[in-house]
Amino acid sequence: MSKNKVAIITGGGTGIGKHSAFALLRAGYNVAIAGRRQDVLEAAVAESDAGDRVLGVVTDVGDPDSVANLFDTTVEKFGRLNVLFNNAGTGAPSVPLEDLTYEQWRRVVDVNLTGAFLCTQNAFRIMKNQDPMGGRIINNGSISAHVPRPNSAPYTSTKHAMTGLTKSTSLDGRKYNIVCGQIDIGNALTDMTAKMQNGVPQADGSLKGEPTMDVEHIADAVLQMASLPLASNIQFMTILASSMPFIGRG
Repeated sequence: MSKNKVAIITGGGTGIGKHSAFALLRAGYNVAIAGRRQDVLEAAVAESDAGDRVLGVVTDVGDPDSVANLFDTTVEKFGRLNVLFNNAGTGAPSVPLEDLTYEQWRRVVDVNLTGAFLCTQNAFRIMKNQDPMGGRIINNGSISAHVPRPNSAPYTSTKHAMTGLTKSTSLDGRKYNIVCGQIDIGNALTDMTAKMQNGVPQADGSLKGEPTMDVEHIADAVLQMASLPLASNIQFMTILASSMPFIGRG
């Protein structure tokens, strides 16, 4: 069903991005995975065992020229673009808001928000000019697109902004048959979130362990969103560890 379809996944060398890339590869996609570290990308490509259906491209999503190279390289190899998963993200140190440096704030904005915008812009330019026209963009929002954790102003702000980018992309893409949806993820178990089981700062100042869920469930959800025909769209999906502190008072 997905033979000859092409996807780009940013932040694809580890965690959610890598597992989502593998899910799409198993479904028959050709996949370009982008990340900052050559060695990590090479390891992910080797682990995928997908031969010439997978491509690793070193990319800084906050840099316009680097993003342009990612998309040009992908289309040169695979011929088109069906799916973009804007997954790359980073956070700032968990320090009081007033103690954050400008550089810490700017780095999170550059990666999480500007990076998603630059990738979306490049995807539009390809998708509106290919035959058949159109494609799908999936944005990684986060539970932080709804509610903050303590001392997380940069990350939370960019994830709220991602919701606005998702809505604008959905609207502005209609005339090109480009659809956009957002997946908001809570406590998927990756190397980045393993520490949650030992203790996470809570709103009342306490430190409590939180449940996590298998990252493969996220990969399956991304594949579900990607596999819909362009006439249908999952606009927003929230997937989370069932008993994590999100609904109610935690």
